[in-house]
Amino acid sequence: MRKVAEVFLLAENRLLREALIRLLSKRSEVRVVGANSYSPSVHQEIIAARPQILLLDSSGLVFSKSTLISTLRSAIRNLRIVMVDMDSNEEMFLGAIRAGIVGYVLKDASASEVAATIGAVATGKAVCPPSLCMVLFRCIMQQASQPSTTSWGSDLGLSRREREIVELLRQRLTNKEIALRLNLSEQTVKNHVHHALRKVGVQSRFSIVELCESQQTSGVPEEGLASERAQSSGA
Repeated sequence: MRKVAEVFLLAENRLLREALIRLLSKRSEVRVVGANSYSPSVHQEIIAARPQILLLDSSGLVFSKSTLISTLRSAIRNLRIVMVDMDSNEEMFLGAIRAGIVGYVLKDASASEVAATIGAVATGKAVCPPSLCMVLFRCIMQQASQPSTTSWGSDLGLSRREREIVELLRQRLTNKEIALRLNLSEQTVKNHVHHALRKVGVQSRFSIVELCESQQTSGVPEEGLASERAQSSGA
């Protein structure tokens, strides 16, 4: 028997919400467990419903900046998020991916495409419009061409996990976002950050990021950096 995907629908536009409810109610493999517009307390309703899939409209990216998405992903294990009625905007698309979105559906998608995306995401797949696939490839290629924190952190005595976390600090992620990315507790991330700062010999997360970026752009050998820090600390 095919498993039913439980979906919570969060959309600011009432007409869109009602249209999606009608669409999903016709699908035997989908069950809507809740629907609402955005509000400061809507996360409590979603957490209580514990859906497998959260269906958002474009307003979800705005609310993600106030930690809605990260809060829900932290509270509901294996929550999968799909965004519908989206623009074909590269920056918006990449922002959604960074926020943890695994399904991205454009405004001109048909009802069957929306349903197919939900079904695919429910089985563990990620879905994005073919027109935006090249954006992902280009983004990964650009990241691969940039020097990584992990290429120099080992010389400073950082562990593999500490180097991963420093790289995410360089991307300006918060402790909570790093914890979600690495599947760690927030306290564990705080401990790793503290240890990394102590090993490198700086006082703040911003300082270690500056050290990382200045080393990558200047190409100063690690031995020279270590020597300069040792001399400064001994002065």
